[in-house]
Amino acid sequence: MEKRHHAPQVGAPDPERRNSPIIDRQESEEPTLDYEMESDACYFNDQRYEIGEYVRSGDELLHCAEHGIWLKLAEEHPA
Repeated sequence: MEKRHHAPQVGAPDPERRNSPIIDRQESEEPTLDYEMESDACYFNDQRYEIGEYVRSGDELLHCAEHGIWLKLAEEHPA
């Protein structure tokens, strides 16, 4: 069964705009956080997203997690 999330396509992050950190969940189980950067929301190209929301950046699915960080998620695709 394929796991799907209805998430807006937001494109690539623009380094000139406000973006929350993106953490690859596969590489790091426990991301180290700079507590000065903690937030109650995530930002992507100056757009604010609530904790729990999803967006797509190209082929990547991002989930806005606690502390205002984006987590890259892997989706299941049929073989």
